[in-house]
Amino acid sequence: MTALRTIVRPIALSLIGAAAAITSVAASAFQQEGKLVAGSDVTFFPYEYMDNNRPAGFDIEFLDGLGKLMGRKVETLDTRFPNLITGLQGGRFDLTNSSMYITAERIKVIDMIPYLKSGESILSLKGGTFQPKRPEDFCGHKIGSMAATSWLAQMNALSTDYCVKNGLPPIAISEYATDPQTTQAMLAHAVEAQITDAAVARGVVEKLGNRVVISSDTLIYPVLNGFGVKKGNDEVKNALVEALGKYRATPEYAALLKKYHFEAPTDEDIATLMPKP
Repeated sequence: MTALRTIVRPIALSLIGAAAAITSVAASAFQQEGKLVAGSDVTFFPYEYMDNNRPAGFDIEFLDGLGKLMGRKVETLDTRFPNLITGLQGGRFDLTNSSMYITAERIKVIDMIPYLKSGESILSLKGGTFQPKRPEDFCGHKIGSMAATSWLAQMNALSTDYCVKNGLPPIAISEYATDPQTTQAMLAHAVEAQITDAAVARGVVEKLGNRVVISSDTLIYPVLNGFGVKKGNDEVKNALVEALGKYRATPEYAALLKKYHFEAPTDEDIATLMPKP
């Protein structure tokens, strides 16, 4: 009997331990009880930025609204944009909330939930001789951009497939850690123009209207913005999708879009612009 107990007891403890481990895995779908932990590059006005030492902006207010419907308090972790996906995959936060464009490359490594329609604009120095209207005007010029953005690949492809193939000089692209640093580089004449999100460009003009202008006259590369969720974390993904559906029916959502002059994606936008896995 003693020998039997000696055998059974470790097995029972092992089963209890396994059950606890399964419970722990199930409970770890969200990083913290009662919270929604988001990774954001809080340097991207008007989407997310710091105001009186607190995160502010459209994305921040938007996720707060979803968090309330989910019964969770949002906690924002300021993280540089190139580190957001690796941070998500490494379990630092539940989602990325940082005006991240949905691209075919990104949905290969993370799940993405569309919530906004956007695109890019071109900023240049007010009164400057170089006033590019479209990316094709970049050939032979120094252009600045925040690192890890989706349009960098498009710029590099344009430089090779359009500029060089047509006998024009390639685009000289300089990458910076944040969007404000890119703008500062342009003001210092380190680059001749800046490509950035259209809403961000409007915000820069509001702040520095006497020094910069939006030289492009149409939206460049229309795209969907989305939350990023770690692949396989369906609990977080489904909770966000459900909350998003409910939030869209509220007056608060309509007021938020109006406040920031943003555009919600239509079903047709999502069908057209959502990359295929």
